[in-house]
Amino acid sequence: MTGQLLLDTGAFVALLDRSEARHVDCVAALEGWTGAVLTTEAVLTETLHLVAPSWSAQRAALEFLFRGAVALVPSSEASLRRVGALMERYRNLPMDFADATLVVLAEDVGSNHVLSLDRRGFATYRLFGKQSFTVMP
Repeated sequence: MTGQLLLDTGAFVALLDRSEARHVDCVAALEGWTGAVLTTEAVLTETLHLVAPSWSAQRAALEFLFRGAVALVPSSEASLRRVGALMERYRNLPMDFADATLVVLAEDVGSNHVLSLDRRGFATYRLFGKQSFTVMP
């Protein structure tokens, strides 16, 4: 598939850790993607936290970015305001900060494709309150 794919924390961890149950699925989904892969600083922070204290795993996550496998898209003040609005809207789910940054990024770039192991969340979230996500793998 082509276009822009958003990378969520669980899938990021699974890509890095061969012992993760969904590692092979996430690798296959990423290998089948021919467009850009984007993520946010919040997702990177969560990923680094989850693979810690292993420096080699943290280094692998950073190298993934440095190699250009995924582009890190920083938040702006406007996007953070939208993040807050989404977290309020989905407070009963609840929506965490990293997921909210991905939904805002999806709205900003016009893509509804996400590589995530959080099917429950991304099956519920909507771009601009309307369009559903296509969750991979």
